[in-house]
Amino acid sequence: MSQQTQPAPFGKWRSFFWPVHAFELKKLLPMFFLFFFISFNYTILRDTKDALIVTAPGSGAEAIPFLKVWGVLPFAILFMVIYSKLANKLSKPKLFYVTISAFLAFFGVFALFLYPAHDTLHPTVMADRLQEFLPAGLSGLVSLFRNWTYALFYIMSELWGSVAISLLFWGFANDTTRVSESKRFYAMFGLGANFAMLFSGPAIIYFSDIRSKLPEGADAWGVSLNYMLSLVVFSGLMVMGIYWWINKNVLTDPRFFDPAEVKKAKKDKPSMSLGESFAFLAKSKYILALAVIVISYGVAINLVEVTWKGQLKLQYPNPNDYSTFMGYFSTFTGISTILMMLFVGGNVIRRFGWGVGALITPVVLLISGVGFFAFVIFRDSLSGMIALIGTSPLMLAVVFGTIQNIMSKSSKYSLFDPTKEMAYIPLDQESKVKGKAAIDVVGARLGKSGGSLVQQGLIIWLGSLAAITPYVGAILFAIIFAWIIAAKSLSKRFAKLTAEKEEEAKAKPAPETALKSTT
Repeated sequence: MSQQTQPAPFGKWRSFFWPVHAFELKKLLPMFFLFFFISFNYTILRDTKDALIVTAPGSGAEAIPFLKVWGVLPFAILFMVIYSKLANKLSKPKLFYVTISAFLAFFGVFALFLYPAHDTLHPTVMADRLQEFLPAGLSGLVSLFRNWTYALFYIMSELWGSVAISLLFWGFANDTTRVSESKRFYAMFGLGANFAMLFSGPAIIYFSDIRSKLPEGADAWGVSLNYMLSLVVFSGLMVMGIYWWINKNVLTDPRFFDPAEVKKAKKDKPSMSLGESFAFLAKSKYILALAVIVISYGVAINLVEVTWKGQLKLQYPNPNDYSTFMGYFSTFTGISTILMMLFVGGNVIRRFGWGVGALITPVVLLISGVGFFAFVIFRDSLSGMIALIGTSPLMLAVVFGTIQNIMSKSSKYSLFDPTKEMAYIPLDQESKVKGKAAIDVVGARLGKSGGSLVQQGLIIWLGSLAAITPYVGAILFAIIFAWIIAAKSLSKRFAKLTAEKEEEAKAKPAPETALKSTT
């Protein structure tokens, strides 16, 4: 960009609240709305899949650990194999359209054919026979067979979050955004994702609470599903339309995209196997502590969510009621996250340092977890005291679980994610690149599957989600304490490395000084 066209520097307050030049809106707004519509679908699918599988006949929240291990994980591996083969044959735009179209086609087929025919397609009689001679602890696995179309919907909805958000959107953003733009744009993209919840949450509430408008005997949940999946398909078409517009009008504008410049600025990320990742982590206590933090969050949030959803099933056994509640949950999560991102996250890190920012998320999970699991485990003995405040132990457990999930997700987006990314900054280039690759491999696999494997093993051993709750609570607290210890250790190492980097920077002469010394 020439000096004549270089925009004037931002004012102090304008740069704080709106660090974007007017001419950059041509690129920022389409990317903002691209992420908005992808996240809009993510919220609707996330809440709908839970309502569908948790409230299904013969099913419950205990099916989720089995589903994530035996359904989501194999399908994710299969998808990546197919995606990799297509990536070698198709251009990036065609690959984007094919991937999004495949998801939209499935959700359309589910709404029009699979759900209306679920009574015929589901092997209820065979599932009953299986349940008769299999241990009670395998009821979650049997329920996946019993409700296989719902399980398939859950898997595809889960994959949407990984594929559309992590792979397609962020892959596209990283390929087309300059480093100087990313420092200002990426926070805006995050706000777009959370603003989506302010629209998707009320949409879920409206279409889930539609029973009163339907005639007696109508399948209210089926009608709600049709409306919500119609929104998903429409939103998906908007995603493809915006993506086409960006490619046609933004990526052809040299002010915003120079393929040579972007490729030069980015460094290839090494491909590491699981064994290579563990070996690399073992070499560095710094990287190992960071991996423990990432894995701990994945395991902890999984343990809490499944137990909470089990309580939700007891409180809201009807799928419409369950879905309505999840709509309110998503709306309040969006509001809380936006407020945390705008007013808390950066301010905490700037005023109190990296260590305090990194410790807030595990402390939030610890404190709220004590209240949640205490009410779940001891609710019968507390029923008399709780009745005095006009509610029930079950409802109070649901409320505590909801507060914990909202607070943990808000602190995750506003504090956990920024501090995690900041931790890579003082590392040397090799440790930075290889460490991130290793943590992505190990953290993604152990974080997402670890909690499900723990719950699955306990359910098989003890027979039900209710029976394993005390053990899950104990394991959760042990994981959070390990997380806190790792965060404290990493905080000391981060401060030491940062100080060393600053000393090195002070020792180097400033460019102006170096220039004068040579003249």
